[in-house]
Amino acid sequence: MKAIILSAGQGRRLLPLTEVTPKCCLRPGELSILEWQIRELSAAGVDEAVVVTGFGHDKVEEIVRRVKGIRARTLYNPFYAQSDNLGTCWVARGEMDGPFVLINGDTLFETAVMQRLFRDVARYPITLATDQKISYDDDDMKIWAEGPRLCRVGKRLDLNHVNGESIGMMYFNRDGAEIFVKKVEKLMRRGDGLTRWYLSAIDELAQAGVVGISSIHGLSWCEVDDPVDLAYAETVVKTWPDRASVKQAENVETGQHAFLGKESV
Repeated sequence: MKAIILSAGQGRRLLPLTEVTPKCCLRPGELSILEWQIRELSAAGVDEAVVVTGFGHDKVEEIVRRVKGIRARTLYNPFYAQSDNLGTCWVARGEMDGPFVLINGDTLFETAVMQRLFRDVARYPITLATDQKISYDDDDMKIWAEGPRLCRVGKRLDLNHVNGESIGMMYFNRDGAEIFVKKVEKLMRRGDGLTRWYLSAIDELAQAGVVGISSIHGLSWCEVDDPVDLAYAETVVKTWPDRASVKQAENVETGQHAFLGKESV
């Protein structure tokens, strides 16, 4: 399974922290945002990651070169300063050649989030990971869903219909990938293509009935937009298990079972 991570932006709301360092390289806790993402992807069974870079690409590439346990590489968006993330998806469309997961470069998530998304992908060509909360503000990427079907997604939806928010993660099966690429190419031919979010493409596809949702409510995730978010993210990632410790414990347990099995023969 391939993951495409959109990490081309600077993260201006985090200035001066992002004056020379891209947002995805900031460190909530012991790892950078990108390293947390790759660690959880690997734990969920994803074996390939394509990180789309732009601002501070050299710093992102340095992190990717150190990645272990998953095949990881970068793809540079030379238009990052002039485009929003629809343009970044357009640059990455050649990587969308089969089933894949698309993730915002500032979305942090525990392994169980990805596992829940994979569980819910059978109904629609495209599946958006969503959460719910008591109220929503202007900055939330809100959704309107009816059962498992996504009807609309956007920041300016009628609050009378809103019943969730996008967490910045979605799955595309092979048909969904083809549908999405065609929509991205069509939107980029419009005069405002460079200034649009990729979720504007998902919003149009949702109205065509090809997008479902996966509710990850109750699982651990957060996004990093500003210094308050970054401080909160550090408290969130501390609640996630140490994968090295978990693996070591599993190895010990397996060894004990093997020893007991031999002893009982």
